[in-house]
Amino acid sequence: MKKSLFAALFGAFLFCGMLSAGETPAISIFGDSYSTFEGSIPQGNAIWYFNPPKNQNDVTKVEQVWWHQAIALLGGRLEKNESYSGSTICNTGYNKADFSKISFLARQGRLGKPDMILICGATNDSWAGAPIGEYKYSGWTAQELYSFRPALAKLFSDLKRNYPGAKIYFILNSQLSAAINESVHTIYAHYNVPCIDLKNIGKQKGHPDIAGMKAMAEQVAEFVKTSANKK
Repeated sequence: MKKSLFAALFGAFLFCGMLSAGETPAISIFGDSYSTFEGSIPQGNAIWYFNPPKNQNDVTKVEQVWWHQAIALLGGRLEKNESYSGSTICNTGYNKADFSKISFLARQGRLGKPDMILICGATNDSWAGAPIGEYKYSGWTAQELYSFRPALAKLFSDLKRNYPGAKIYFILNSQLSAAINESVHTIYAHYNVPCIDLKNIGKQKGHPDIAGMKAMAEQVAEFVKTSANKK
């Protein structure tokens, strides 16, 4: 117990050391339903987690949500939570609907002034069967952004340009389609964006439950701290 506590504190110390002495890292969350909770996201953004629950899931308070726990483990503070339930990376949503106003691409400018951005996305692209498209790293047309690969590439490009001082991590859900998994791993490598592949996340109604949220937070925090140790 003492050893694990020391490791956690040491990792957090190293992470905070990436900033100026005494600064608390500002962490922005950029996500879909997994990162929502009533009262914690911008008004008008769709919510999945409520108190009391509406979706047969045992998560009942924001302190149980993965990002709240991960930020605490990293010794940071929340800058912005720009999460929207059901949102896709690309501009194609469920039933081929036009999601160009709520996609990750549409919302990427709303993250404040973060030191770190934790992106949790691609789940809805997989579940909705969004078009995959081709790998392309510049010169995207509006039509191409309705497909996953060009949209994810542009998203990373925009985030790198708009938040040059922020460390960006992509969190990839388990049990997604092979095409989505392959695409994420190929594109994050091109942009040098570390990817956290989630494993063994407990879920109810397809969404992390209390145990799943805790596991998710621990996996994210451990990955970030390990990355800091390698600096």
